[in-house]
Amino acid sequence: MRISNHKIQIPAIVGLVVLSLLTIVQAIPDKPLLLAERFIHNGGWIQVFVITLYSFILSYNMQFRDRRSKWRIYSWMIFTVVFYSQLVLGLCADSLFLLTGKLHVPVPAMILAGPLYRFSSWFMIILFFSTVLIAGPAWCSHLCYFGSLDAVASRRAGAEKRKGQTGVIPVVKYSILLIIVIVALVLRIARASAGTATLLAILTGVAALLVISLISLRKGAMFHCTHYCPIGTIVNHIKYISPFRFGFTSNCTKCNACIKSCSYMALNERIVKAGKLGLTCTYCGDCLNYCRHNGLGYHFAGLSPEVSEKLWIIITVSLHSLFLAVARI
Repeated sequence: MRISNHKIQIPAIVGLVVLSLLTIVQAIPDKPLLLAERFIHNGGWIQVFVITLYSFILSYNMQFRDRRSKWRIYSWMIFTVVFYSQLVLGLCADSLFLLTGKLHVPVPAMILAGPLYRFSSWFMIILFFSTVLIAGPAWCSHLCYFGSLDAVASRRAGAEKRKGQTGVIPVVKYSILLIIVIVALVLRIARASAGTATLLAILTGVAALLVISLISLRKGAMFHCTHYCPIGTIVNHIKYISPFRFGFTSNCTKCNACIKSCSYMALNERIVKAGKLGLTCTYCGDCLNYCRHNGLGYHFAGLSPEVSEKLWIIITVSLHSLFLAVARI
C-alpha cells in the first residue's frame, strides 16, 4: 500500500485523539479497563500503541471512497469478533476478560429492554445517546457490536439484488419496537424472575440471527438493522440531534447509480427522484463511490461537504477505535 503524503493529516489527528483518550483510560482508573493491563503489568500501554496504530491505518484508508466500504466492514467485523471473543473467554476461561462480571445477553435490543425491565443500569442508554449526539447514526454503521453480522450477510447476496428494493416496511419496524417495550414493561410490572427475562432475551437474540440468515442473506439488504432491531429504529429518528447530515446535493442527476450500494434500504428510484434519503440512512458513505457527479455529501454546520466528510471520518474512526479497546460485557 503506497502512502500519499497529503492524506496523512486525518490519520495523524485520529491517532492523536485515540492516543490521548486511551492514555487517560490507562493511567487514571484504579481498576484496569484495558484488557492487556489486567494480564500484564504495563501491558495496557502496548494495547494503547496497537489501537492507536490501528486507528491511524483505518482512518487513512477510509479517506479513499473506493476503499471505504470494505475497510468499514472489515473494521466493524473485527470489533464484533473481539467483543464476542472476550465474552466467550470470560465465560469459559477467566472472568478478567469481562468488564464487570455482571452479565447480560449481548444483543442490541437489550440496550433498550434491559433498563426498562430493571429500571436501573442506565449506563448503556447514556452511552448510546451520547454517541448519537456526537456521530449521528454511526452507531448503526460503525459502532454496534452486532450489526456487522447483518452487513456481511447482506453483502453475500450481492449488490444486484438491491436494485429493485422498495424501501422499509414501517409497520414491521414500529411493531417490533412496541413489542420489545411492552414485553420489558410487563416483565417489570409482573416482577418476572431474572431467569424468565434472560430466556426471552436469548430468544430475541436467536430471532435476530434467524432474520439475518433467512432474510438479509437472501435479499441483499440489512433487514435486521432496518426492521428488527429496536435500537436501529430509535436511531433513525434521534440521529437528528447530531449536527451531522448526509444527503443529496444539487449535483445529483437522478441516474440511480447509487441505489445498489445501499444495504440499509435508504435508496431506491422513488427516493432518488424525491431527492431525500430514506429514514434508515446511517451516513455510512458507501454510496459515494458509486456516484460520479458528487450528488451526495456530508454536511456539518456551515462547513463545506469536503471538510464535513473529513470530520465525519475523524469522529467515527476515533469512536470505533475507542470502542474496540474498551467495550466488553
